[in-house]
Amino acid sequence: MAIKEYKTIKEVVGPLMLVDHVSDVKYDELVRIKQANGEIRLGKVLEVNEDKALVQLFESSQGLKIDDSKAIFLGRGIEIPLSPDVLGRVFDGLGRPIDDGGDIIAEVTRDINGTPLNPVARDYPSEFIETGVSAIDGLNTLVRGQKLPIFSSSGLPHARLAAQIARQAKVLGSGDKFAVVFAAIGITFEEADYFIKSFQESGAIERSVMFVNLADDPAIERIATPRMAITAAEYLAFELGMHVLVIITDITNYAEALREVSAARKEVPGRRGYPGYLYTDLATLYERAGRVRGGKGSITQIPILTMPEDDKTHPIPDLTGYITEGQIILSRELYMKGIFPPIDVLPSLSRLKDKGIGKGKTREDHADTMNQLFAAYARGKEVKELSTILGESALSEIDKLYAKFAEEFELHYVSQGFQKGRSIIETLNLGWELLSILPKAELRRISLDNIKKYHPEKDE
Repeated sequence: MAIKEYKTIKEVVGPLMLVDHVSDVKYDELVRIKQANGEIRLGKVLEVNEDKALVQLFESSQGLKIDDSKAIFLGRGIEIPLSPDVLGRVFDGLGRPIDDGGDIIAEVTRDINGTPLNPVARDYPSEFIETGVSAIDGLNTLVRGQKLPIFSSSGLPHARLAAQIARQAKVLGSGDKFAVVFAAIGITFEEADYFIKSFQESGAIERSVMFVNLADDPAIERIATPRMAITAAEYLAFELGMHVLVIITDITNYAEALREVSAARKEVPGRRGYPGYLYTDLATLYERAGRVRGGKGSITQIPILTMPEDDKTHPIPDLTGYITEGQIILSRELYMKGIFPPIDVLPSLSRLKDKGIGKGKTREDHADTMNQLFAAYARGKEVKELSTILGESALSEIDKLYAKFAEEFELHYVSQGFQKGRSIIETLNLGWELLSILPKAELRRISLDNIKKYHPEKDE
């Protein structure tokens, strides 16, 4: 595609620039703005109307002189250079190295918007991914190729949970290489420093690619950051045959940037001021996860979003829930009780958990114990609420055991801290220990064979 230069910059308002008398310019095309003093800024085409192009700058327009500047339309969208050397590296939101490791010598260059994947070529997710977090592995299992978001709230430790999963995650029973692509969108410098140090100190950086977009970076860069990360993941998965876990935090900051750009384009707003195409736009990110039939690699996504005002019906979590296969929900109530990570297992859901567990994947008793733990914890919480109203004297002996189970479950199963990882076998055994609080007659969701084989009191 031909590169075209124009000295017809007519107006600059904030981050927006109007270029007149253009031809063959396309939406999303990359633009380089070159000033007379040699200074170069980047932008991309937001809108084309006849012979006028509206360009959004990636940085501030402060000090930009339009009289002696020229706009160079590059004839392509934003691209990222890729090679196996991206592993172990840290980039900014536009894919530029920020770790003093030098530029990547590209083997391939890819457009960050990706290419459509034929739905027929998709393979069904079926292999278990061990995150080392019991509340996820045991009860809301993550499966290779799945999209499983974490719904958090302001002030909850989702960043620490994200770092923990990134450090600990692995595919069991597979000699294939595993990598983590981590994208941080609109975070503070302190958060960025925490993530980078956490990865470096644990050694996880060696198998990771990090993209860090800070809160003071332009909104347009925030929109590019997750696409940079997913494009890098597609290269590692589908060209190098790796299993890739993509963690994106925070999708809410991404959606806010989308709303900001939409307002700049004077588009008709949808729910709560977000653009009407928010669902479609989020789908262009989430649907790039998956497995390709006949290929070795896979992309599994854990997008993290903070729900504004703790509202699950807010457009961002609401639309995300429609596109993805479940959700992990963090609870402010558990956090206040000192449960870390504060995962609320009852409203959490992994729609593909049944596909990644059982004999040959985790262990034959996994499905039984998972169902029994859910049922026992739900009843235990009901009993505790009842005792608050009627007093403990109103409870039967079996009710008191369920109340005790619910407390022990939160303290020992859900709560494990952010530094400790548990293998799936440790998680399953811990589940059996907690279930032994209840009489065997109450374990109605577990087969007799599994009770005989795995119950701590086997000799009864």
